[in-house]
Order: sequence, then C-alpha cells, then structure tokens
Amino acid sequence: MKIPFVDNWRRRHGTAPLVAFGPGGEDAEGVAELLSECELLRDQAERAGIELDDSVASLAALDQLVPRWREDEDVLHWLGNDAGLYLGTIMVRHVAGASWVIWPNGQPVVRLTSGREIDVVEAGHEWAASGAPELSQFYAEAAES
Repeated sequence: MKIPFVDNWRRRHGTAPLVAFGPGGEDAEGVAELLSECELLRDQAERAGIELDDSVASLAALDQLVPRWREDEDVLHWLGNDAGLYLGTIMVRHVAGASWVIWPNGQPVVRLTSGREIDVVEAGHEWAASGAPELSQFYAEAAES
C-alpha cells in the first residue's frame, strides 16, 4: 500500500529496509500523528454521532456503524485504510510496547512486544468490506498477545 506522506518521509530520510516508530523513537510522534488522522473515518463517525476520541471504547462504537460506504468502491477502499490506521493508532497508544513499523513497501504495521507484526490496514479493509473481524474484537485479541 502506498501512503504519500510515508513515501515523502522515506525520500527525506533515506530508504531503510524497515523503519520502526515507538515511544520516544526518532519522529515517532510525528509519524503517529500522521497515521492517526483518518479523516474519512472520523467524518463518517461524526455523521453517525460517534466521537473518535482515540479510546479503546471508540472501536466498539465504530463496530456499530451502519455500513453505507459499501456501495461506493472508492469510499470502501479509503475507509478501510482509515479504519486500519485508526485501529493501529489505538493499539500503539494503549497496548504496552506496541509501535508503528513501516515495511520497505510503505505498508504501516503495528509491532507488539512479542515481535508479532499486525497488518492493521488489512484488518481495516476486511472490517470495511464485511464487518468482520470487528475492530474491538481484533484489538482485544491483539492486546492479549
């Protein structure tokens, strides 16, 4: 997956085989802030009366959204990206030791202290397309590992 701001960052800082951003790491806060924007998802949630406050509980609220976006392939794709990035944001903020990692292909994933890397964007796409796995369930399972 290509994310323009990640590609721009990589051009400025050089292409490393793997870039990790965790608490206190170089540019960790800036990257985490960019990945947490999720404008389309936040707009959809706001229209439904849901405030995305970056809490674990907000994932359960998102799971209750009526999936009107499934009718529009472009919205489905971007909303899936946003849902995955939002899920990753919650994981990095609330799971001890979790951090963002950018794979060489530009794909952001979350690395847990166990070393497991979770493709949250893929999970977001699955959620946007079918509602399963639920974001809150996915978070709960990942937080346990």
